[in-house]
Amino acid sequence: MQQFGPMGVAWAVFLAMTLMGHDAHSHTGLGQSFIIVVVLFTTILWGAIGVMRHAEAVAHELGEPLGTLVLTLSAVTVEVALILSVMLVGDSEPTLARDTMFAVVMIIVNGLLGAALLLGGFRHRQQIYNLEGARSFLVVLTPLAICAMVLPNFTTSTPDATLSFAQAATLGVITLFLYGVFLALQTSRHRSFFAEAAAEVTGGHRGPAPEEAATPRASRVKVARHALFLVLTIIPVALLAHDMAEALDRVDRALGVPVQMTGVIIAVLILAPEGMAALRAAWANHLQRSVNILLGSSLSTIGMTVPAVLLVGHFIGHDIVLGLDQAHMIMLVLTLVTAGLTFGTAKTDMLKGAVHLALFGIYLMLVLVP
Repeated sequence: MQQFGPMGVAWAVFLAMTLMGHDAHSHTGLGQSFIIVVVLFTTILWGAIGVMRHAEAVAHELGEPLGTLVLTLSAVTVEVALILSVMLVGDSEPTLARDTMFAVVMIIVNGLLGAALLLGGFRHRQQIYNLEGARSFLVVLTPLAICAMVLPNFTTSTPDATLSFAQAATLGVITLFLYGVFLALQTSRHRSFFAEAAAEVTGGHRGPAPEEAATPRASRVKVARHALFLVLTIIPVALLAHDMAEALDRVDRALGVPVQMTGVIIAVLILAPEGMAALRAAWANHLQRSVNILLGSSLSTIGMTVPAVLLVGHFIGHDIVLGLDQAHMIMLVLTLVTAGLTFGTAKTDMLKGAVHLALFGIYLMLVLVP
């Protein structure tokens, strides 16, 4: 019965919002809008947790690294569905995709990764991971993030931080190409790069190993059932996103909250279940699993969101602003450089986690006090 809970609640809330009618809840006051935001936030969060539970069940049958890949792709699918559902209905903020992608990168690479390194270092002093795997994530993530969120500020084909059709099409194709090559290497030729490091670190003990496939052959019935529930849970979550975005926009405008907070809230909704899994893995001294989840989610965000929003934006005639402002460009470059230094050696410690958390604090300051 537990597996039906998030899916059933999400569909029930969607039905209630539909019966209420768009006009009935789009002209509510601040108090009613706040209640709608709380209800929808809770519903979407629970739905996202349900998606991750079904993804974890599929991952258990598939083993590693396919298991972690299913988790990250499921989370990013929710993110893309949320963004596109808001874009496709009514007037959308042209910076929504950019703000959400940037928030995901900041929350993952600075907030969650910093917390994982800090907690793991506190309990185990130093932790090891597969250096080739982390470098593989960063060598693809760095150019894609810079090209998607910095380069549009310096092109001259358009007067603002947008891309022309030719530029958008080229960026989308190259992004898909690089991400596709990475997935092919992760799941076949270089699977060992993303496996648990063999050596132990002094100062701690390794907890129970991440769940592997119980048998060499995955249960097709179980995989199919959980995959179906996963899709049926994603659908109402995506459909509710527009209602929450509208109510959240009314609350933000009434309270004077910066528009970037919408992207942060969507990112928090997406990353909560995945972030908890990564922190549990780091606490149990399985840092490689944390690295796979967190850096994989950052890369999946760029690899899937950029082509999707550029394609949909072109067909519905919405301008998509991808270029960050100057302060956020500095934060993005600083974050990627720091991540490269963090994963420059085969061991991590508390100091590296503290540095990333400090950068996350600066990012939050820039969102709240631009």
